[in-house]
Amino acid sequence: MPYQLPNGRNLPLDVAWEYDGVSYPANWLRLSTQLDRDRLGIVWVADAPVWDERFYWGYDADGNLIPKDHAELVTLWSGNTRQVAGSLLTSTDWQVIREADNGTVMDADWKAWRESVRAAAGTKIAAIEATTDTDGLAGYVVSSDYTSWPRDPDTPEPVVADDPAADGVESDGDGFDAGGFDGTSMDAGIG
Repeated sequence: MPYQLPNGRNLPLDVAWEYDGVSYPANWLRLSTQLDRDRLGIVWVADAPVWDERFYWGYDADGNLIPKDHAELVTLWSGNTRQVAGSLLTSTDWQVIREADNGTVMDADWKAWRESVRAAAGTKIAAIEATTDTDGLAGYVVSSDYTSWPRDPDTPEPVVADDPAADGVESDGDGFDAGGFDGTSMDAGIG
């Protein structure tokens, strides 16, 4: 949130402003000290608390989150999970139809992937239904257990280098990775 004058006017950073007949430059708030701001009665207004609107209505007067109905959320997130699984499978439905229609056999990797998507959806829905409150459901839905789905056979696995040297960039130890695109020096002749 912004700084605020005693009259309730918000003061955005980097914008010139006027108060009590005095004009202040755009950089005044950045360059001012706390004492400068205190003399004018300028205060920092804290951001309103935020919440995940998918699971909570907001905060009550005591600052506690107000959860949405758990049973309704379970129904909603189970349906969302089925919809995501269906969307993933749709791209290969033609292969299933082709196999049934003219006997062209679907690749075994794709069949296994389709089964893994269905199994993942079942596991996710079971975990959703096993939650006992909105906090537990929210924690599960934002976790990687829920958000991760099986990779299709044509998507390569990501490469994760355990050794920083495996990225092919050599360092001379000064904290900067120097060198031209072809590995030659980029010395500008300064020196």
